[in-house]
Amino acid sequence: MEEQIALREAGVRRGVRLQYFTIIYNSLEGIISLAAGLFAGSVSLIGFGFDSLIEVTSGAAVLWRLRRDHHVAHRETSERRALQMVGWCFIALSIYILYESGSTLLQHDPPDRSIPGIIIAAVSIIVMPLLAAAKRRVAAEIGSAAVNADARQTDFCTYLSAILLCGLGLNALFGWWWADPVAALAMTPIIANEGIQSLKGKKCCDSCS
Repeated sequence: MEEQIALREAGVRRGVRLQYFTIIYNSLEGIISLAAGLFAGSVSLIGFGFDSLIEVTSGAAVLWRLRRDHHVAHRETSERRALQMVGWCFIALSIYILYESGSTLLQHDPPDRSIPGIIIAAVSIIVMPLLAAAKRRVAAEIGSAAVNADARQTDFCTYLSAILLCGLGLNALFGWWWADPVAALAMTPIIANEGIQSLKGKKCCDSCS
């Protein structure tokens, strides 16, 4: 029994360190993406920046939940609140991207090339899968639906990074301005689905396997 408690406490400590890294990295990623997106007029890059800030919120919520792990009676409530909060944020983000991307396509408003955006997307493609895998291990160790959901969001950030890199790269190499809003539109169903799944509040036994 004592060994199980010690293993759980070690897992929680690793989870806390991962959440601090998530908050710091995504804060920088969000600031750079928003600044580069506003400068270049890139809808997908701005959307990626907002997604990063949502992941900061999610990371903070999961960090709060891990800090309360010793309160056994409050674990389920903490996880449910974190999942619902992040779910609504993703729904709002999907609506924003849908509106902005549609407007850009209708108005034929091309974005400028964004080298900083391409760099941050490429770095995230490398960092996010490693971070997601580490979070999944912690989720399995402590049986946490909230940590597992946060790992899914980190996976989701990898997909967004790939889509973003494709859109920005095509615009930079070939001047295909429409690739940027189309890439943003490709994000929308993924974002909306993630929000719906978070609002449903899947149990860890459904998603930690």
